[in-house]
Amino acid sequence: MIIKDSFIALLICILFTSCQSNGSKAYVPESNGNINSLTIVMGKNAWGGNLGKSIKASLMEPYEGLPFDEPKYDLYHLEPSLFSGFARSGRNILVFNRDTTDQGFRLIRNLWARPQITAIITGEDQDVMNFYFEENKSLLMRSISENERLEKIRRMSKSLNSDSQLIDRYGINLTFPDAYETVKDTTNFVWIEKQVVKGHLNIIAYTLPYEIDLKKIEERIPKIRDSIGELYIPGRVPGSYMITERAYLPYYYKTKVNNLDAILTKGTWEVQNDFMAGPYVNYIIKDTINKRNIVLEGFSFAPSESKRDYMFELNTIITTMRLVN
Repeated sequence: MIIKDSFIALLICILFTSCQSNGSKAYVPESNGNINSLTIVMGKNAWGGNLGKSIKASLMEPYEGLPFDEPKYDLYHLEPSLFSGFARSGRNILVFNRDTTDQGFRLIRNLWARPQITAIITGEDQDVMNFYFEENKSLLMRSISENERLEKIRRMSKSLNSDSQLIDRYGINLTFPDAYETVKDTTNFVWIEKQVVKGHLNIIAYTLPYEIDLKKIEERIPKIRDSIGELYIPGRVPGSYMITERAYLPYYYKTKVNNLDAILTKGTWEVQNDFMAGPYVNYIIKDTINKRNIVLEGFSFAPSESKRDYMFELNTIITTMRLVN
């Protein structure tokens, strides 16, 4: 599995860098579409049949770490006869062709627009097309995920926040829009916040000792979060503060942020002695240069609102972290 994931990561890296240095290609228009949306081009019968069910089951699987299920991607179906002109400018497109020649899976960058990921699956029938989809869906989904991450960064970069608290305090830089404001800045804790409809998005930063024991992460990380919540993140009433919600089992992953090893946790939080809750994403990043662990966490509070795109934004911001010498 590790070998397969590493190979997929290499393919994605090649996909997203191979075209960037080639300025001689023909002009293509700017792509469009909401973040985390995907256009599916296939016949009506296939969309309503087993092939369509398989596509929906994979691409609309729940976004991890939310209190209620929300699909990872919003799917928009188009019949092949309607797939022309403006319809081809979507940022993520999956095309199914029923044909006995050139059968297989192709992944193409910036075919009809820029930036754009287009996957073309050709097969003689639905079963064959579904086979090629299943064989390549990990590569496809990770390519789309990276495409959306880069697009989100591009959009946020149009109005960057210029505050220097994170640089001054920790020597790190994050890419986030100027809608975020610093609400707390102490010796080892920085909290930035963005107001949204019916709530707010938050990013907090602090450091942990380099030698801290993280072997039993399912026990250690919730305790760390709870202690930080009690110290720095109060609720709305006296004596209340943020803690890790124990009713939902968090997701844990080993990952990298700017080539630094990290532990990623996705779960839900609540407030001790108050009625507040929501999702969070937490990264513990091993800074081998400065001999410390950097903790970056994003959490949202938006009752009765969809939270997928909020958490995608927070996660994207954290992945932009880089050390500033």
